[in-house]
Amino acid sequence: MATLDLNLFARAADDVERTQYQILSGLQQAHRDFEEQRIYPHLGQLVSLYTSIQTIIDRSDSYRNATTGEATGVDWEAGALQYKWPELEDDELSTVRALMEWALPRIQEAIEEGRSIYEMVEDNFDVETVGIVPSYVQEGYVLVPDREVHRLHVLRYTVSIFTKEDEQYRTLRTEHCKSIDQFGVDTHPSTIKLEMVDERKDLPNPATYMFNTDLAVPYEPTLLPVAKRTLMRHLAQEDGWA
Repeated sequence: MATLDLNLFARAADDVERTQYQILSGLQQAHRDFEEQRIYPHLGQLVSLYTSIQTIIDRSDSYRNATTGEATGVDWEAGALQYKWPELEDDELSTVRALMEWALPRIQEAIEEGRSIYEMVEDNFDVETVGIVPSYVQEGYVLVPDREVHRLHVLRYTVSIFTKEDEQYRTLRTEHCKSIDQFGVDTHPSTIKLEMVDERKDLPNPATYMFNTDLAVPYEPTLLPVAKRTLMRHLAQEDGWA
């Protein structure tokens, strides 16, 4: 199956029909995974691809005039158009653009399917604080249940700040600590928090959050990424980032 990224479109002028087949094949795989409620990595990749294609088309429209010259190529790594004088008619670029316009609604359809699953999972997540929340919430633990296999995953999270183009951004990184079988009686979250304090002395009073859900959906490709984004928003509100 072809990887759905901009490089696929860069080679499109050589064989448009083959590229269309590859795009449809990639989208069919995404649809199959979505039917199994597996939303990553496809959803993130499709959103990124859709945004890049739409940006290229929009910029192409903006620069196609006698003042700025004609777009004559694409920097595929940067997702940007290239320009030069004089105004030229470029058959290959026109072919690529036509393929992009053909692909956009099909990619959008797949994105909407993936988003509906994401929103369903998110709507069925309840975030519970475990014990008293300390003033420092940049590090801590998050407990995520996997109802498919009756297991509770304990992860340590760390919020980092990085600067890009004078703008500050926050990212959340997680480290899997352990998994606890929950056949029969569930271990109480407070007990798990005390165990982690005992096992890892560098966080004597950790912020700890428990995700509650009755959904039995795949953990790695669905529950975990949704939980991480939900936790990031929860921390932003709790700590006043948003």
